[in-house]
Amino acid sequence: MNDEASRNGQLLQVRGLARRYDTAAESLHVLKQVDLDVRAGESIAIVGPSGSGKSTLLFILGLLLPPSSGSYRMEGRDMLALDRRTQADLRRRAFGFVFQSCNLIEHTTVRENLEFPLMYAGVPRGEREARIREALDAVDMAHRIRHPTNLLSGGEQQRVAVARALVNRPRVILADEPTGQLDRAHGRQIMDHFHRILSGGDKAMIVVTHDPSVAECCARVCMLEDGVLKG
Repeated sequence: MNDEASRNGQLLQVRGLARRYDTAAESLHVLKQVDLDVRAGESIAIVGPSGSGKSTLLFILGLLLPPSSGSYRMEGRDMLALDRRTQADLRRRAFGFVFQSCNLIEHTTVRENLEFPLMYAGVPRGEREARIREALDAVDMAHRIRHPTNLLSGGEQQRVAVARALVNRPRVILADEPTGQLDRAHGRQIMDHFHRILSGGDKAMIVVTHDPSVAECCARVCMLEDGVLKG
């Protein structure tokens, strides 16, 4: 950990981040020289039209996709200099992901979907049950703990996906339309819980959304348009 970054409360720092896709016909620049600072305890909404690069930026921040150029640091640590194994370990422990598609494991129970990331992160068996219950309580799904995921409604699957993102108690929550399949009441419940987590002061949340009510719940709103981030 970089001492100066820690003192300033800076969790993530991105400078000059770019991502392009080269084809035989052209180079498509999805992100162009993106700069972003994220402090511990902060919630940021990234908004913009479809195809503007929002999800691509989220994938890069979550170490799921490499940038074409630029720098990315977490508490002063160069994330892009890490080998793939170290990145994967950090991704499991430090990041919680909520995707537009729930990506739950088919033909398993709700409990199993939450236990798998705990197992991969090396959480002892004795701690897993409490963490699973805590995460499911946060999204009002504890009553479905033994239920097969493929028999849940779309909204219920989304809430389980949010619980799975929380179960490892991540430092950074990366959410792509986290309330897209939820009614307003449950959407608000999810955002309220995210903010309770952030109140501890050592975590941050970045949300990609088209929903103005979700963006309004965040402390800062950034616009991404034509690969350029503003705000």
